[in-house]
Amino acid sequence: MLDYDKEAERYDASRGGEPRAAAAAQAVLSLVPRQARSLLDVACGTGIVTRRLAAGREGMRVTGADLAPAMARYAAARLPGAVLLADSRRLPFRDGEFDAVCSVWLLHLAGGDENVRAIVGECARVLRPGGVYVTTVDKGASHNVGSDIDAVLASRPPSTAHDAAGLVESYARAHGLAPAGQAVFTGHGQGRSPRRTIADLRRGWFVTLPPGDPRAEPFATRLASLPDQDRPRPDPVFKLRAFSKP
Repeated sequence: MLDYDKEAERYDASRGGEPRAAAAAQAVLSLVPRQARSLLDVACGTGIVTRRLAAGREGMRVTGADLAPAMARYAAARLPGAVLLADSRRLPFRDGEFDAVCSVWLLHLAGGDENVRAIVGECARVLRPGGVYVTTVDKGASHNVGSDIDAVLASRPPSTAHDAAGLVESYARAHGLAPAGQAVFTGHGQGRSPRRTIADLRRGWFVTLPPGDPRAEPFATRLASLPDQDRPRPDPVFKLRAFSKP
């Protein structure tokens, strides 16, 4: 897994910047009830989406939480006084404290089903009755856009999708949440080019092929033979699922 303290400085620029953040925030807010007056953004990262959540809904107090100190510092600069360090598996908030909770691009990084269950459980715990939890699902699959790059990478070692929609729904139901809607948004600026994919492959973005793994090089060689090395292929489309607390 990437070191997100080291990644913080380049995170926004390497992942679509403001256009992607705007699309994500708009999609999240489309699933948050208009009457919500408080929202917790779990694993808020640099706060680039969190800030737009706050700006996009007048009268709603938005709080951000992230485990990586460098990420939280960037977020705190965007939302002074509204960001804290926290482990998403053990959130430092009271039961039922928020009208809405979201976790964008988190569950696929949790490192196992036990952690995903714990995160979903904590998000459910801090959600008030009548509130809504919104999360991305199927993150890895969203990046497969049917391109020539995807064809090259199709035979790489498979990874377990801990954020698969069915699994996440089962964990949500186990914590008393019920399905309450879904949305999609475009990951602007995240369409992969062959050259960028080679760089990502070598620095560990593909978790089943860690940096230095000799199995990565045959994939890099095949990627290097593709045409239009710097032309991004289509952007991914990410999925959101919403769950309500009776």
